Amino acid sequence: MPRPAKKTIKKEKEKDATAPSRKYKSFSRLRGMKDILPEEYRYWEVAKKKAEDLARSYGFKRIETPILESADLYERSTGNSSDIVTKEMYAFIDKSGEKVSLRPEATPGIVRAYVEHGMFNLPQPVKLFLIGSLFRHEKPQSGRYRQHTQIDMEMFGEPGPVADAQTILMTYNFFRELQINVQIQINSIGCKECRKIYVSKLVDFYKERGRRSKLCVDCKKRLVKNPLRLLDCKEEKCVSMLGEVPQIVDSLCDDCRNHFIKVLEYLDELDVPYNLNPLLVRGLDYYNRTVFEIWSVGDEQSRQSSLGGGGRYDDLVEHMGGRPTPACGFGLGLERVVAKIKETNIPLRSESEDCIFIAQLGEQARRKAFLLFEELRRAGLKVRQLFTKDSLKAQLEEANRLGAKFSLILGQKEILDGTILIRDMESGIQEVVDYKKIKAEIEKRLSNGESKEKMAVPLDKEEKSA
Repeated sequence: MPRPAKKTIKKEKEKDATAPSRKYKSFSRLRGMKDILPEEYRYWEVAKKKAEDLARSYGFKRIETPILESADLYERSTGNSSDIVTKEMYAFIDKSGEKVSLRPEATPGIVRAYVEHGMFNLPQPVKLFLIGSLFRHEKPQSGRYRQHTQIDMEMFGEPGPVADAQTILMTYNFFRELQINVQIQINSIGCKECRKIYVSKLVDFYKERGRRSKLCVDCKKRLVKNPLRLLDCKEEKCVSMLGEVPQIVDSLCDDCRNHFIKVLEYLDELDVPYNLNPLLVRGLDYYNRTVFEIWSVGDEQSRQSSLGGGGRYDDLVEHMGGRPTPACGFGLGLERVVAKIKETNIPLRSESEDCIFIAQLGEQARRKAFLLFEELRRAGLKVRQLFTKDSLKAQLEEANRLGAKFSLILGQKEILDGTILIRDMESGIQEVVDYKKIKAEIEKRLSNGESKEKMAVPLDKEEKSA
């Protein structure tokens, strides 16, 4: 049999070199998990920066708590009958034999930190915020993942309705300043005493006219263990009966009713749009008095699309081993916030807007360009580079792609002369400048410090119209 020609062998080798490897198995993400790629992460930066700016404005300080905690922490705080504990919590026995859990919600861990570190000795109220991952083994759906990210803000030590109103105002401002139209859904579930009266009425309602037999399997259990959760069920046959249930606000004691009225008066004064929702109870056992959720305008009929929520939990700190301490807070799901930012097509300032690009030609120029890049970066200027490329054409194409305002070009001639070229990327005009004066020259050409390193943020409505 004749041997194949050498050219054919060479082509086969080249083909094999570019083919995907079959030697090792590739991996995919676990169900319900999500990769956040660089192009999408700029939307996350917008939401995170807005949350951090608001937190600072309202006096909240950042805290980090462990992702892994004792499972008892969540079972005691969130409630043994809650969906989080019974269905969704990632709990397991570790190598030391302790039952632990990945963090399914942020509030219990922050409460533990408040108690453990004696923060009740600090001037009250203590305001804390956290941005981090939560883990729940639930059915993946749009905007809902088994690992998701939450913005969480908590206020300890303030019993008055002003605390409730301020936390609600913060959530509203967060979305309003991101140009997302939302409405606050709000209710009061009272205190332990007046809630007992209401729960009795609720149980009686479901026992009448055979309504109990029409409930879903979970709600039949809730009717015994935690009747208030019947109002939070999403099953269609249970939802169909909610229009006739007694309203909890009719059972509030005088203190709870007055507290709720004052919260609403604050919101009216602040022009925060809200809807009194008698069915809103939230899915966690520790809430009392004010509870609220944030719904996107246009999605009011879909409770599954809630962008976040919160409320007051005056008994939880004591229940977790601390002193009696009133508290309230809220959590926002970042995945859903980012989806709304993208859905509304909010224009973002490019992270490379008005940047300066440093290009070089030759090894000696590259070394000097490295030093110049670091000098300008440390001065707070927005500089970019592509030092891995030798071709000046390829580097200037990258400068154009980034939208650089100026390119600074260093070659062999500039090294010998002690100069540098400034190229206006819009007009193409180039000018030779003394290398020692480049920093001052660039700062003079850039207006009002607009080139200083800054995070991408949404354009204001005035900027959009302009």
